Order: sequence, then C-alpha cells, then structure tokens
Amino acid sequence: RDTKLVWEWYRERRQRIRNAQPNAAHTAIAKLAQHADEFLLVTQNVDDLHARAGVSPEKMLQIHGDIFVTRCSRCDFTVLECDEEGQEIPRCANCAALMRPGVVWFGEQLPWNKLQRVENFLDRGDCDFVIVAGTTATFGYIIDWALQASRDGAELIEVNPEETPLSQFATQLVREPTAVAMPRLVSE
Repeated sequence: RDTKLVWEWYRERRQRIRNAQPNAAHTAIAKLAQHADEFLLVTQNVDDLHARAGVSPEKMLQIHGDIFVTRCSRCDFTVLECDEEGQEIPRCANCAALMRPGVVWFGEQLPWNKLQRVENFLDRGDCDFVIVAGTTATFGYIIDWALQASRDGAELIEVNPEETPLSQFATQLVREPTAVAMPRLVSE
C-alpha cells in the first residue's frame, strides 16, 4: 500500500464527514434511542453522524470502527481526533510504528469486544423489535443478529428500497430510503 496516499484519502474523507450533517434518519434513530430503556444501535457507518444526531455512546456500536479514531498498527495505542495534519504519515507516540485510521478494512476481522457486546445484548432476550435499515445485509453477522433477535420474539423490520438477503425473514418490509422511512416509523 501507498501509506501516504491512504492517509491523504482518509484526511479528505474526515473533512467531508465534518462538513456533512445528520439526516432525518439519524435524527429519528437518536429520538428512538433517547426514549427507549433498552436500545443498541449497531451501525456499519464509521462516521460520527449518529453521535451528532444525539445517540449516546452507551447506546451505539460502530461495528466497522470510527474514522475519527487513529490507532497504532502495532500496539494498543489509540487517540481520538489525532492531530496528524502536521505529519504526512503519523507515528505512534508509544512505539513509533505507523498509525492508521480506526476502521476495519476489508479482509480484517471485526473486533472481538464489539462482537461480544452485540451478543451480550441479544443474549438478554428482551428485544421487542429490530430495525435493519439502509444496508444490503450481505454480511453474515447482520443476518445472524437479526435472526437471533427475531427467534427470541422480536419483530424484524427491514427498511431498504431494495430486496436484501434478509427480506425473506422480515415481519415488516419498508421499501423506502431510511431518511424517508425512519421518521415515520419512530413517530408510530
């Protein structure tokens, strides 16, 4: 890999995200989180739009990581909002290894502690409904978690304009974009 090119891409991506605003779906999900006693948003998004919309860290899990976290490629050192702008390629303050964005790249394993957090939440078995929104549901873990919750009695609601591998199992299909459907679903 061209490390310099990778960092240029992520710096540009971070800036675009900083300039973006949460949409109606983010706001609706935040409202749902604020009013629910038991709630866990598992998002594949690596941006901070759910947090800026008002979802607290205790009720959210970014399964693919956080683009605003910078972590060491060798040791466990991480930093939020690393000021790497002065460096072409940031290095770890602890071990001098290359730093990298705190996201899961294709081919990498999902962090065990995040997987365990979802499993622990589902194992409690008190889930009334699961909303799978805005994803193609092509990753097996998404389907597995949704099906686990629905087997335990949760209603499975899929929000997606297109059919996905999960569609056949959904108890309710909402064929609209998330920014259109989520505000309506949350208000019902």
